[in-house]
Amino acid sequence: MFINFWYAAELAGNVTDKPVGVRMLGHDFVLFRDTQGKVHCLSNVCAHRGAALADGKLKGDCIECPYHGWRYDADGICTTVPSLGSGANIPKRARVDSYPTVERYGLVFAFLGDLPEGQRPPIMPCREWGQDGWRATTIVFDWDFDYKRSLENALDPAHNEFVHTTHIDRQEGKAFQVPDLELINHEWGTGFHIEMPAPPMFEEKMAATADRNKPSIFHIYVGYHGISSFWTFIEPTPRFLRRQHFYETPVEPGRTRIFTIDMRNAMLDPADDARMIKMDTMVANEDGRVLRGLRPVLQPANNTRENLVPADKHVAHYREKVKEYEALGWRIDQDEIAQNRLKVVYAIPSPARRTSRNWTLESVPLLPAKKAAAGNPQVSTSKQ
Repeated sequence: MFINFWYAAELAGNVTDKPVGVRMLGHDFVLFRDTQGKVHCLSNVCAHRGAALADGKLKGDCIECPYHGWRYDADGICTTVPSLGSGANIPKRARVDSYPTVERYGLVFAFLGDLPEGQRPPIMPCREWGQDGWRATTIVFDWDFDYKRSLENALDPAHNEFVHTTHIDRQEGKAFQVPDLELINHEWGTGFHIEMPAPPMFEEKMAATADRNKPSIFHIYVGYHGISSFWTFIEPTPRFLRRQHFYETPVEPGRTRIFTIDMRNAMLDPADDARMIKMDTMVANEDGRVLRGLRPVLQPANNTRENLVPADKHVAHYREKVKEYEALGWRIDQDEIAQNRLKVVYAIPSPARRTSRNWTLESVPLLPAKKAAAGNPQVSTSKQ
């Protein structure tokens, strides 16, 4: 798992007038809204005796620890220690990490890392969100598989014929041969376009959008963004377009929460939402059935322990990009955490740790950066 990326923390509508606890990157966080409605994200471990702030209460623009009433503001600074009495000096180390947040596409994103604002990788865009002629459905899935395995699955065009029932027209005795697909690169990932023989139409309203003068072909565009997001653009017919966006949040090693946003330019009646959700859930379950059985559970460290073929070249490209992020020193050292899990509480480093050393919790251990990492990604200069 990696720091220094934006992760989808929760559905924006679920963060209301009470603290909400979430788990990401193997660590606990608390989300809450201040009196102006802005969402904040703090480390969920009180700097006093380690209680969970998510079990506390909101007091104005602060969150109050349920154990001894210590209060923390949106910046994670302790403002009140009841046992000291009013007007007492509060220790500078009485603070918790506070992480940048933004609400976008109906989700709350938290930046879990210490990069300054101008250097943070961007959130994967969902350009159709809020545009006329498009309708969205959102689903949240919790899976017992690793997020990197899920991204690899998205980048694997050969699995569609054998895993999915709605993606390709299967022909007995004639397998679909994956063509040599071009690597379509962008700053934070790569993708591809593939044409597949379309399966028979199984939805009346989908069939109604078909252009009978065009060959029966599915056009599919797939790509990944950063460490844990990917998009799948599906064109079942020339006039029916679907734009799916998957924001995957690692919960623990081998556990993933996926926030799925499916945009469509047809079947715009809200009554059709249930039909689309049912379809997306069916496809997700088909993938999940296979991904839960993959071994090793985590992404292999060495490609020589598998037999990659040309159809896997986008998977191989993603694995190289993962190595580049590791070379930057962004990868969490899970082995060290596992050794100390019962006696040490760590915190994902927040941007404030670059300017202050007054912290109670240790920063999460990271694998060492490599000075001469070829092809390291350029740091974004765009603001969120």
